[in-house]
Amino acid sequence: MSRKTYNTKRASVSGPYSHAVDAGDYVFLAGQTAKNVTGKEDKDLNIGEQTKECFDSLFNVLKSANLSSDDVVKVNVFLTGMKHFSEMNKVYEEYFTEPYPARTCVAVLELPLGADVEIEIIAKRS
Repeated sequence: MSRKTYNTKRASVSGPYSHAVDAGDYVFLAGQTAKNVTGKEDKDLNIGEQTKECFDSLFNVLKSANLSSDDVVKVNVFLTGMKHFSEMNKVYEEYFTEPYPARTCVAVLELPLGADVEIEIIAKRS
């Protein structure tokens, strides 16, 4: 079986991975950070701006797979501190409406490229 993948030109990859892999009914999107966005690598963005850039990249990949935010069933959010939780949530609510996808949010010691937030999602074809 050959692997069907999706990528976005909006963001680079910082390792040997694809932005998304199609698994039939499900599409698994790799975590995105604002530091992977072309032209934003060296910018000092606040957590709200970083969260927006993550979702813009993820939704760009979803679009290339003919999916939308309505197809998202699971979101995993990684923060470098829970002090960012409230501000991340404000931006999150701009991208999803009720009923919300399932979600996990954890604090981690650090993220690639010095990012403060990384977000990955799983989408299901209708």
